[in-house]
Amino acid sequence: MLPSNSSATPVAHSTNAGPDQYPHRRLAVVLIVGGLIGLVAAVVLLVEKIALIENPGYVPSCSINPVLSCGSVMTTAQAEAFGIPNPIIGIAGFAATTALGAALLAGGAFQRWLWASIQIGVTFAVVFIHWLIYQSLYSIGALCPYCMIVWAVTIPIFWYCTLCNLQLLRRSGSAGLARLIAVVTEYRGAILTAWYLLVLLLITHRFWDYWTTLV
Repeated sequence: MLPSNSSATPVAHSTNAGPDQYPHRRLAVVLIVGGLIGLVAAVVLLVEKIALIENPGYVPSCSINPVLSCGSVMTTAQAEAFGIPNPIIGIAGFAATTALGAALLAGGAFQRWLWASIQIGVTFAVVFIHWLIYQSLYSIGALCPYCMIVWAVTIPIFWYCTLCNLQLLRRSGSAGLARLIAVVTEYRGAILTAWYLLVLLLITHRFWDYWTTLV
C-alpha cells in the first residue's frame, strides 16, 4: 500500500494566471482589431497626403462636403504636429499596437516595465487625438472621416490598456482604491459609451447649422 502522503496524489497546477487570462485576452482582441483598423486608416491617410503634396489640386476621396473634408484638414499645420505627417506616427503606433495584441493573444507575459511603456504610449495617443478633435472642431472647422476612424479606435485601445494596468494597483493599493477600480471596471462599457456620445455631441453641436441644412 502507498503511504497516505504518497506522491501518487495528483498535483494541482497553479491557476493564478486564470483570472487574468480573460481581461488580457479581451485586451489582445481590442489591440489587434483596433490596431488593424487604425493602421489601414493611417495608411490611406498617408497615401492621400502624398497625392495632395504631388498635386495641390487633388481632391481626397474623403472630401465629401464642407464639413467632412479631409483636404481641408490635411493642408493645416495641425496635420503635421511634430514636423512630419501625422499618419506616419499613426502607422508606427498602430503597427506596434497590433504586434503587442498578437503577442498577448499568443500567451505572452509582459514585464511591468513594458506595461508601463504601453500605458505611456496609449496615454500620449489619446491625449493627442483629443487635441486633434478640438483643433478640428474649433480651429479648422472641418472633419476628416479617416481621422475620425483613428479617433474611434484609439479611445478603446487606451481605455482597455488602462483597465488592465489598473488591476496591478487594485492588488497592491488600498481597499478604497481597489473598490474604486472595481466599480470603474464593472462599468467599463457604460463609460466607453458615454465617452463616444460626448464626442458625438460636441461634433453635432459644433456643426449643427450645417446638419440642419441636410434635412
